[in-house]
Amino acid sequence: MAENYLHSVHVIKEACNGCVGCVKVCPTEAIRVRQGKAEIVATRCIDCGECIRRCPEHALVAKADALSGLQGYKYNVALATPSLYAQFNGNVPREAVWQGLKELGFDEIFDLSAASDYISAEIAQYLRQHAQGRKPLISSACPAVLRLIQVKFPELIKQVIPVLAPGEAAAVYKRSEVCQRMNLPREEVGIWFVTPCPAKGTNIHQSVDVKHSEVNGSISISSIFAQLSVAVAKIGDECKKQDKITTGSSYGIGWGAGGGEIKAAGITNALSVNGVREVYELLEQVSMNKMPDVDYVECYMCAGGCIGGPFAAENRFVAQKNLDKRIRRMQRLEPTDREAAMALNMNCPGFPTSEEYVKVLEPRPMMQLDDDITVAIKKLGEMEKVLTHLPGLDCGACGAPNCQSLAEDIVRGAAHETDCIFILKANVRKFAQGMIELATQIPLVNEHDDKNLAEKGSDKDETK
Repeated sequence: MAENYLHSVHVIKEACNGCVGCVKVCPTEAIRVRQGKAEIVATRCIDCGECIRRCPEHALVAKADALSGLQGYKYNVALATPSLYAQFNGNVPREAVWQGLKELGFDEIFDLSAASDYISAEIAQYLRQHAQGRKPLISSACPAVLRLIQVKFPELIKQVIPVLAPGEAAAVYKRSEVCQRMNLPREEVGIWFVTPCPAKGTNIHQSVDVKHSEVNGSISISSIFAQLSVAVAKIGDECKKQDKITTGSSYGIGWGAGGGEIKAAGITNALSVNGVREVYELLEQVSMNKMPDVDYVECYMCAGGCIGGPFAAENRFVAQKNLDKRIRRMQRLEPTDREAAMALNMNCPGFPTSEEYVKVLEPRPMMQLDDDITVAIKKLGEMEKVLTHLPGLDCGACGAPNCQSLAEDIVRGAAHETDCIFILKANVRKFAQGMIELATQIPLVNEHDDKNLAEKGSDKDETK
């Protein structure tokens, strides 16, 4: 089954020391340590990147596309994210960042904050039209959250709002617009997401929320930041005259950090939650229907929102400061009314709505012991029996995150009961006791007999 699921996070075996730190922080129990090295269970990994942040040896990394991929297309468009702007001081003009991206090889830039404005309006409209029904509705913006819901909370799928993420909507719009304007076939246009997050890249190649992604690849912010910073510094305030670039409002830019989505959509009865543990706990409470009086929850797996992604180059607190500064500067030039400010920047004729492109999430089985239901039920019984023998301490010393996971691995044939250090210790003690009892049953020679035996052996050697 593992080959059916894609994930970008992988282990550098040479760097891993088997410390099990990653095992304990993974929200979907997707990591095991076997024979001293971490292994990722593909069917469970959601590419949240928490293991990357926590690994002291930097043995866990995520794959992303390289700039060399641009050579496969005649015309390349970069989707510049709000989190990318947050890597630079708030006084740095966006025009300088756009020009810097062009110097890296992109032909055109699309400011993703413009798409965020459109999606914010769509979210607000959806909430108005679906005031009834189970609440709260859950944001669909973070693909790692969507995968977490698939794996751990499939009962919440119906509460996920069926609205495209801004990046996917922007890709649909730009591919159509560029092909028509440039008279190019679709396959010659490359759409690239400049991402702070490995889950975004995985979602491009195996989408969970869109029928077919129009994004060709993802370029991590950290991989291009050094080059881009040099280019932006050279450009400075003397930006070359830019081609017409549709930009978003300060509200669209605000999507780069936690709480920005709610503010842009104008939702008052809502919660913004970010961070792996916090999102997990929130979804647990929503699953138990303890928050029916909340209309909407904005969830991001990265602490701080997208600015805290594993692929971000800047510290998230510095990035938050940069983003807030940029937003304040933009607000001085905008109407004070939110909807009026956003309307001034919504200049993308034919911008797509989600209905045609979004797809419903499907549950993703995390623990499937066997394809045959009869065999699976039998193995479940075996698993429960094994679990009664385990100590229930969930210490992680066995290389699995908890005793239940170890029991599952044992039934699958991927582990042994003696992987549990407590069972191993008990077995060693039992073996040692058996050796002692055996020793008492064997007659021992005394020192005199031992000396005679040694002398006889010596005489035999001399005769030879």
